[in-house]
Amino acid sequence: MSKTKEYSNGEVTIVWKPDACIHSGICVKGLGDVFKPKEKPWIKIDAASTEDLVDQVKACPSGALSYFMNAEGDKTIETLETKVEVLENGPLLIYGTLNVTHKNGNQEVKNKTTAFCRCGLSNNKPFCDGTHVKENFAG
Repeated sequence: MSKTKEYSNGEVTIVWKPDACIHSGICVKGLGDVFKPKEKPWIKIDAASTEDLVDQVKACPSGALSYFMNAEGDKTIETLETKVEVLENGPLLIYGTLNVTHKNGNQEVKNKTTAFCRCGLSNNKPFCDGTHVKENFAG
């Protein structure tokens, strides 16, 4: 079972799954005052507003970062416009609600940013696992 860590400001809780992280750096580039990978704890949740935290977590391409609102009964459902972005030397990012059917027929719903492998080297196909970085994928 993979470990998770939670960081809360009382209003929102950010959940981090380190094993799912592909180290895209999108969180650090977006909110550098919050996400500080060289420090412990690496998430300084009080360094940004709840709205900014939620917006940045929604941009996480691997699903390593997620969130939930702490208010009892808050059933916030995020719905994203479908959008595709090709990252230079990296994965294909799909934003929105996706119904993914795997080659074995299993299905899953992705309801945020999903990173699909473009280099062909991921050990978590069809999803990106960050292998492109150490293999110096160019494309």
